[in-house]
Amino acid sequence: MSQTPLEHAGSLRIGVVDFVSPDEIKVLLDSDAPESVALNAGGVRPFPRVNGYLLVAVDDGQLVGQVEWLTVERSSFPTWRGAQDGGLVDLPYPSRRLSLNPLGTLRRHDRPDGEFHFRRGADAFPSVGAAVCLPTATQLRSIVESGDGRRVRIGTSPLAGNAEVKIDPDRLFGRHLAVLGNTGSGKSCTVAGLIRWSLEEARKSRGNGTSPNARFIILDPNGEYAKAFRTADGEIKARVFSVNPEDAASSLRVPLWFWNSAEWAAFTQASARAQKPALIQALRHVRDGIDAPPESTDHALRRFLRTIVTTLRIERNAGSPWGSFPKPKSFFEKLEKWRKGIESDVDEVMAFKGRLEELCAPRRTPYAHHDFERDEVEDLIELARNAHASVGGSDDDVHGADADAPLPFRASAFVRSVEATSEMMGVAEFTETLLIRIRAMLSDVRMKNILGDEEVSLERWLEEYVGRDDAESSLTILDLSLVPSQVIHTITSVVARMVFEALQRYRKLNGETLPTVLVMEEAHTFVRRYRDDVENTDAAAACCQVFERVAREGRKFGLGLMLASQRPSELSPTVLSQCNTFLLHRISNDRDQELVHRLVPDNLRGLLRELPSLPSQHAVLTGWASELPVLVKMDDLPDKHRPHSSDPDFWNVWVGKDTTGNAVLRPTKWNAVAKDWQSPGQTDAETDRSDACLVEDEEEDDYDEQSAPH
Repeated sequence: MSQTPLEHAGSLRIGVVDFVSPDEIKVLLDSDAPESVALNAGGVRPFPRVNGYLLVAVDDGQLVGQVEWLTVERSSFPTWRGAQDGGLVDLPYPSRRLSLNPLGTLRRHDRPDGEFHFRRGADAFPSVGAAVCLPTATQLRSIVESGDGRRVRIGTSPLAGNAEVKIDPDRLFGRHLAVLGNTGSGKSCTVAGLIRWSLEEARKSRGNGTSPNARFIILDPNGEYAKAFRTADGEIKARVFSVNPEDAASSLRVPLWFWNSAEWAAFTQASARAQKPALIQALRHVRDGIDAPPESTDHALRRFLRTIVTTLRIERNAGSPWGSFPKPKSFFEKLEKWRKGIESDVDEVMAFKGRLEELCAPRRTPYAHHDFERDEVEDLIELARNAHASVGGSDDDVHGADADAPLPFRASAFVRSVEATSEMMGVAEFTETLLIRIRAMLSDVRMKNILGDEEVSLERWLEEYVGRDDAESSLTILDLSLVPSQVIHTITSVVARMVFEALQRYRKLNGETLPTVLVMEEAHTFVRRYRDDVENTDAAAACCQVFERVAREGRKFGLGLMLASQRPSELSPTVLSQCNTFLLHRISNDRDQELVHRLVPDNLRGLLRELPSLPSQHAVLTGWASELPVLVKMDDLPDKHRPHSSDPDFWNVWVGKDTTGNAVLRPTKWNAVAKDWQSPGQTDAETDRSDACLVEDEEEDDYDEQSAPH
């Protein structure tokens, strides 16, 4: 005999509300409520269960609550329905209670199919005594599967009858995603799966078997993702760039001229007072026409005077001419050097040289006072500007080229530019350590292929690393596993910044964004919190600052950020605060758990307590991409689609066979390892020449500004 709707609704009741607050609803369970398994909700379901869902009737819908805790109390009277206390015997009766976290409201659609719609937030709260019911299978699916734009399936929800969990890529990637979890919790497979499932679904929707117009760029410090997207039968393939690959076309290239002044200063640890100004000025000069035909005398004089004007302004702003000893004496020595270097018959240039002589003459005597007056320096700057203008210069080119513009130059020219600029600015004795660091980097054979002088145009680099319209691949993997540790932070920050600034200019020129996702694995290494009260920023801090900028501004230019990390407590608070969606795998460290509890805005006290005990492949999805926090069992990835991050098989190697009886052999072959280590990707002749890769030919003088033209 079938039940009426009222009878069916009554059969789902399991208790009543006996306490209500905005963040907690306490429920007194009926004595006949299920004790372990519920059979009356359209299927066999565990109940009562922590983090399960229950419904409470409110106004025109039902309030959805998540079970936070369960308990048993003793009562002096029976609490089940229909029971009466005759007052004959006073015995304790057990009563079961639970607490709910209110999540949102479930309402029925006006459509004939009878589907429900879940919306986050509570419009109204129930009164004490309101019935609490089990959700039906349809209602459970509606709770988990609600939301617009749900296009990509990522797994199922064990707490909601294995309902499908789908996400909207615009929400998931558009406002940044953090995948957090301990090693071995399935974090890397989740990252690979999110990318693969998104691209596969886009391919299906696009039709005609064509590749989606998508862009994923994975910065892979462990070299584990190439395996996941390099399959013979897979439709999704990746462009993989690494250090010393078998195919030269797949070699990782991040030319020196991509680096901006902040990255150079961070890598070389340039001091703010002497080394950094010289470094920036050298970058301006070397980007301004190096490897050009030999200069005419007038052009060389114009560049010489331009540098003098710039240096005078720097000295004036620093207050050196009237500062404490020996700053004024150093300023005097620069004037003397400039006076000796100027040779010209132009009146304005000779007037400037004459003024230099007037200022230097009284300060050459023994025990002379070297301080300068402010008016003297201002007058000298004005005469220098006039001299510069008289030979064709202008105020617009006083600073030279933009120090951060990606204009090509050769490593040898840059070294000579730093030397010449240091001499010009009179800080040569302070830039020796700077030059040593630069020379050491350029002489490292491991960095030759990454940073070398090979011709790489900016347009071609963007096509290969960010992608072009006719590319078959929507995915770029940068294998950073063999990049030397002293430059890996700089290389990572340069790539991230170049992608970000390219998308900035794309929107400027086209009026709309080019959606791109930047994936950073092992983010706690590259997006690590740093101290901002130190004078000189190191390469790790500079790398983190780039990702902070991407996190703050990337959404405006179509750049989404996906971070994967096993130590969220070490990540930059700025970056984490900009992530609007979190996929939380097993997290056992107390500090990491505390941070996650503070970051996640949802009322998740119960659900987050499961983090230390979550099995592998399970995660809590919360934030902008999900209507409500939900426990997800991520879909399976075939072994060939998994990143190369599985646990080491100690026992199989020890005994020489796996569980199926197949032989497991791991020959050492240290000879091959030693050869690759000592001369990676080089012939013996190239190794012999490695020490000469710093400066090709010191006699080649395509940039010489430390001496004036004669």
